Amino acid sequence: MRPLSLKAPQTLKAGFQSSGSLLKKRAEDLKAWEGVKLLNPTDFRDSRAGTIVQAAGGYAAFVPAPLPPVIAYDPEMVLSLSRADSALSELSGIGRQIPNPHLLISPYLRREAVLSSRIEGTRASLSDVLLDEAEEARPMDADVREVRNYVEALEYGLDRLRTLPLSLRLVCELHERLMREVRGERATPGEFRRSQNWIGPAGSTPTTAPYVPPPPDRLMECLANWELFLHERSRMPDLVQCALMHEQFEAIHPFLDGNGRMGRLLITLFLVERGRLSQPLLYLSAYIEARREEYYESLQRVRTEGDWAGWLHFFLAGVEATAREAIRQAGRLMDLHDGLRRRLHQKPKAAALLDELFANPYISVSRAARLLKVSYPTARQAITWLQKEGLLEEVTGRVWGKLYLARPILEAIDEEGAFKEKGYPLSKRPKL
Repeated sequence: MRPLSLKAPQTLKAGFQSSGSLLKKRAEDLKAWEGVKLLNPTDFRDSRAGTIVQAAGGYAAFVPAPLPPVIAYDPEMVLSLSRADSALSELSGIGRQIPNPHLLISPYLRREAVLSSRIEGTRASLSDVLLDEAEEARPMDADVREVRNYVEALEYGLDRLRTLPLSLRLVCELHERLMREVRGERATPGEFRRSQNWIGPAGSTPTTAPYVPPPPDRLMECLANWELFLHERSRMPDLVQCALMHEQFEAIHPFLDGNGRMGRLLITLFLVERGRLSQPLLYLSAYIEARREEYYESLQRVRTEGDWAGWLHFFLAGVEATAREAIRQAGRLMDLHDGLRRRLHQKPKAAALLDELFANPYISVSRAARLLKVSYPTARQAITWLQKEGLLEEVTGRVWGKLYLARPILEAIDEEGAFKEKGYPLSKRPKL
């Protein structure tokens, strides 16, 4: 019998529902779920991955086995691990060498927040988020709030790792920030679920959903095993442990909502905590979003067939590809930064804005005055000079409350082209 095939692009987002509530889901997902079959206990053939149990409500649920499984390090696996490890080490080395890591951390983190949230159904672009940060009085869109929460949760986690290791306690703290004032807020932010959730299309139930995580009375047992594994060191390669940690977190689905974002956020925090990343520069959401069907099917094959090798190959390939791309993009951003700094060296006020523009390419005169700690007229002079140099352009067309964009920087940060979604005409990059 074939393993369960999750073909909907947003399948693992759809059915986080408590016993008496049904979260809203876009109509497009209903069509995407056509043909996906129900959870069939006979599909879960490898007891080493976990077992199917009969829950109190009469439905079947999956309880994952404690980690780690037995991993076969055949030549293909060793090669995949070696390539991923090499790329990750090179990226970590770049993080140690750059004089101002914030130039890369800030744009990378926000781009990850956009892409990770997009996997869960949001439509906010990087430009939306940057505009929201640049215009403090701007009404915050619900999707932008979700992305901003992701940024805040990850920044909080990176700071918290200085005093608290990755643990169930930290996971709850992160989840509370992730789900604050957004859809799903009523799904007990920061608290492990006390009712059954399931993964399926809107309108499904635990008896009709394709996947049902551990029932509430088995949840803390599963989480305790997961945390014990999380704290193990020197038993296996860090990247293998990270992959296993992520997969089982998604299998447990400990919250009523936000599990996907939390699982992806934990990847970066794990690698930073283990010292494998000197700076938080590796994010897998772009890779996962481009291969959502393969991602979900790889996770599901672990549960149904114990196919850890398939999941590890997918994860390691993602680490290698993402690290290589981050290395290339870091080089492009630093080259752009160095070239612009050389051009601006005779204008110290304008040059002082450069690092801030890499953190957020949108700027107003009032924000420039605040950042430079100068008067409004002096800040306007710096903005005007950057306009003459071709780095800034006014993008609102307003008489008051004008907003300026460093388009060359945004283009370098957001290679997906989120800036195109705003409808602003593209301009040529200034020659460096």
